Amino acid sequence: FVNVINGEATLNQALIRDKNCNLLYILPASQTRDKDALSQEGVGKVLDELKKDFKYIVCDSPAGIEKGAHLAMYFADDAFVVTNPEVSSVRDSDRMLGILASKSRRAVDNEEPIKEYLLLTRYSPERVKLGEMLSVDDVQDILSLHLLGVIPESKSVLNASNSGTPVILDEKSDAGQAYADIVARYLGENRPHRFIDDKKGFFRNLFGSK
Repeated sequence: FVNVINGEATLNQALIRDKNCNLLYILPASQTRDKDALSQEGVGKVLDELKKDFKYIVCDSPAGIEKGAHLAMYFADDAFVVTNPEVSSVRDSDRMLGILASKSRRAVDNEEPIKEYLLLTRYSPERVKLGEMLSVDDVQDILSLHLLGVIPESKSVLNASNSGTPVILDEKSDAGQAYADIVARYLGENRPHRFIDDKKGFFRNLFGSK
């Protein structure tokens, strides 16, 4: 990405076609240069060039509030807020929502707000019952976001990571099915949520939420 911004490589030279999907291309971030090497103008130019050939451009933002995350949020049209059902993770996500609402390009230019979606990862109904993590309702009460999907805690994610294969390609795994559901919902298909226990979590019971 930085090499394209600095004119050291063309976009065609930097893009890598995914071996599992011919229509998916990846533009890697720099592993050696500091995120301060990115500029708002440079990132904007690269995204404008990508828009000529791609319908969807996904910017994988790092956790935290550093420059790379700010730039990804600044240019966003849609935002997928990925969080774990833990208090610290949900609080971090809440801070991200504040930045999206006040410092994104759409906010600065008084345009239509960014569409925000909630992705809840590493979810375990059993641990919710034990009071070890927040329930889906707990997280939605805090963040007030539309739930796009819940990815269950699953060994298949670790196995996929170790093998270098996206878990969504493992159609028999619960995590793979959950990601496929998320993509379908985002594209407008109506799919029921799976892998969720509707019973109240420990935190909702503790505070008497209805």
